[in-house]
Amino acid sequence: MTAYVSAFDLFSIGVGPSSSHTVGPMRAGHDFAARIAAAGLLDRVARVTCSLYGSLGATGLGHGTPDAVVAGLRGLAPESCDPDDVRRAWSDWTDGSSLPLNGEHDIVFVKDDITFEPRTRLPGHPNAMTLRALDADGIHLAQETYYSIGGGFIRRDGEENDRSLSSSKGGAASFPFAYRDAASMLELCDENGLTIAELARRNETALRSEEEVAAGLDAIWNAMSACVEAGLNAEGTLPGILKVKRRAGAIRAQLDEVEAEGHPAVPGEWLGAFALAVNEENAAGGRVVTAPTNGAAGILPAVAMYWWRFLADSGLGAGNAVTPYGELVGSALLGFGAEASLVAVGALEDPEELAEANRRRGIRRFLLTATALGSLFKANASISGAEGGCQAEVGSACAMAAGGLTAVMGGTNRQIENAAEIAMEHHLGLTCDPIGGLVQIPCIERNAIAASTAVTAARLALRGDGQHYVSLDAVVETMRQTGLDMSTKYKETSEGGLAVNVIEC
Repeated sequence: MTAYVSAFDLFSIGVGPSSSHTVGPMRAGHDFAARIAAAGLLDRVARVTCSLYGSLGATGLGHGTPDAVVAGLRGLAPESCDPDDVRRAWSDWTDGSSLPLNGEHDIVFVKDDITFEPRTRLPGHPNAMTLRALDADGIHLAQETYYSIGGGFIRRDGEENDRSLSSSKGGAASFPFAYRDAASMLELCDENGLTIAELARRNETALRSEEEVAAGLDAIWNAMSACVEAGLNAEGTLPGILKVKRRAGAIRAQLDEVEAEGHPAVPGEWLGAFALAVNEENAAGGRVVTAPTNGAAGILPAVAMYWWRFLADSGLGAGNAVTPYGELVGSALLGFGAEASLVAVGALEDPEELAEANRRRGIRRFLLTATALGSLFKANASISGAEGGCQAEVGSACAMAAGGLTAVMGGTNRQIENAAEIAMEHHLGLTCDPIGGLVQIPCIERNAIAASTAVTAARLALRGDGQHYVSLDAVVETMRQTGLDMSTKYKETSEGGLAVNVIEC
């Protein structure tokens, strides 16, 4: 059994505001409707009900969980739907209207067919939901319980394996480089002369062609960068009772004005703006990429955009690659300047095309490195705020971003592992206590702070030789233990912390 999770599951394109409370329940609703259709029961169904337990019941309203369930029952999938079709799908529902189950069979649906049971916690996971299909006489035709375990992954009760986008492409047994922890991952890299990104690429190409992997990684980055741009150019107030004002656009305008006056760009301030932009889009229910969750979706795109905008062409991390994925030439660090870039993309002559191609290779390397690291957190601890607190979401994302940045800055495998360890170590114990059950306060600012921490962790690691006292595996295990010890009121229930000490206005 390997810890490795495909990049196309860990970075799935979906909708906001939450991977565990929106994307997961939407996939569960979609799966339930598809199972009914596959069993030949669709025409007999007259009603579908859904019970939301634990954290889904406690903060589901603020996270749009019932809207997501309705959208999923209609046959919509988070990776392909129009976000506008999910927003308020339940909130604005007219009782007695017809719901097209699986997109093809109309049933009568009322808002009370979805119930909230926050005090009931099922043993499988804090994020649990049970869907039931009934005929016209009220007889149960089908029933399934799903666990939304973080990052958009779901597990059906009775099944051992988590499922997301690439489950049809193969499973863990298909990966040629199987590892359970960071130590065995580094050992595999040493034995085979691989970078962490190359190890991840070899696993991905066991399921897909080289061209599909490259195109898929590019699509993930395109979605991430589009989310950054959308957030930087949006104004107004975020949905929900808090009436939080968007800030990324105003910060972007201020920074643009400073640069227009001839002053140099301030990369650190742009970094924060990038992160705010993504999480404001997420809070608005827009198109986002789980990285590895929606609540922490701004950290990796912000750090990657920071590298793309300010470092990739500066001689401080320009991709120095010979493959489409940004691996180093051989095992040596060849430097970061123009000559290394030309080796990577020698056939290109146009400077702009050369720079674009080199940045693309670096981003692929960034994402593959982050995937290999993120898999460790998912397998050996958690990426679910309802299970491990915000340390499991923002902490994991910060570590993944720190490792990815270290990779594209030319760091060794052990420097990458060190960067991830530094980033995670300083998020241990971070609670998840969203005010009003919304992914807004403290979530949005928290992503900006964590993006800065990721950059700091990468720079510290790059100044060292990769040798350090606390291992990444030790920090992952500590995070797991801390999550188990953490009170339930600090795990995405809005029953403690800021959620009860700040008045909702």
